Amino acid sequence: MSSAALRHPWQVSIEGTLRDVFLTLERGGMRVAVATGERGDIVGIMTDGDARRALLGGASLETPLTGLLNRSFTAVEPSLSRTAVLDLMHARHLDAIPIVDEKGLLVGLHQLHDVLRADDRENWAVIMVGGRGTRLGAITTHLPKPMVRVAGRPILERLVLHLVGFGVRRIFLAINYLGHVIEAHFGDGARFGCTIEYLREERPLGTGGALSLLPSRPRVPLLVLNGDLVTQADLGSMLDFHESGGQAATLAVRPYFHTIPFGCVDLEDSRVVRIEEKPRHGRIINAGMYVLSPAVLERVPPGEASMPGLLEACLAHGDLVRAFEIEEDWIDVGQREQLYEARGEDA
Repeated sequence: MSSAALRHPWQVSIEGTLRDVFLTLERGGMRVAVATGERGDIVGIMTDGDARRALLGGASLETPLTGLLNRSFTAVEPSLSRTAVLDLMHARHLDAIPIVDEKGLLVGLHQLHDVLRADDRENWAVIMVGGRGTRLGAITTHLPKPMVRVAGRPILERLVLHLVGFGVRRIFLAINYLGHVIEAHFGDGARFGCTIEYLREERPLGTGGALSLLPSRPRVPLLVLNGDLVTQADLGSMLDFHESGGQAATLAVRPYFHTIPFGCVDLEDSRVVRIEEKPRHGRIINAGMYVLSPAVLERVPPGEASMPGLLEACLAHGDLVRAFEIEEDWIDVGQREQLYEARGEDA
């Protein structure tokens, strides 16, 4: 394969040698080289560790790649979500995953630092994680609900990494019940690519009361999230929607459908006029994610408060509140059934 056919700096030809791998690692600035055939199809990969071990095992710089490559590699399609890629990296301890199209041809490379990072935003985020989670029963006796694991990762860690992926670097965690467990896990946030600070509630303050504990008023709109969400919502688009719309507050919403498990009967006096078997009804529900303009924080009362109550206060003062409909995956892990759904388990 000619060098012109190597479209990426971290790509190496299957016809190359171990020397070519080291040159590729240096040229690409990565810890992995992806070997491809004539068509651009992936044949195998080699990390910097693999290359060093090959030398220590007796290979020379002129040893052909064909017998040295790791051919049991993980690759993903371009459509796989960022969150799913991150989960896969976490589960398989990978720093990089090749991206292939439907023909198996190499089209890109997910790298851990790119998956975690985005252009930094000035926006802060507050995640409400002080609740007791009593509806999950014994699961939360010694573990705060946001620390319950889904796909090998605590719910709250998934949220923090999701925020970091949209460039949110300053995150406040409003803690109360078993807050020390949360602090011990997250620390100052450095290992998650952000700064984490704690709003310590001496008593439960509801879904909005902890906003009064912020050390200062933010200069730009603030994200507020419930801490029991498993979601891939596009928070960047939600922030952009808020900042371009001029509203005081933005509320994330989504459709919710409920099927009544019985036949329903419409009556006029005692006369049956209609029978509908297991009707399905839909409503628009609050998805537990908000963007607030800084001035709205002046409406937060001291003590206990709820986010719906704060939005009602905005409406009462004539402030504009808009809804941002999310289309991505979203589960509110409030009860065992939702936890099982998030884990892909049967209830």
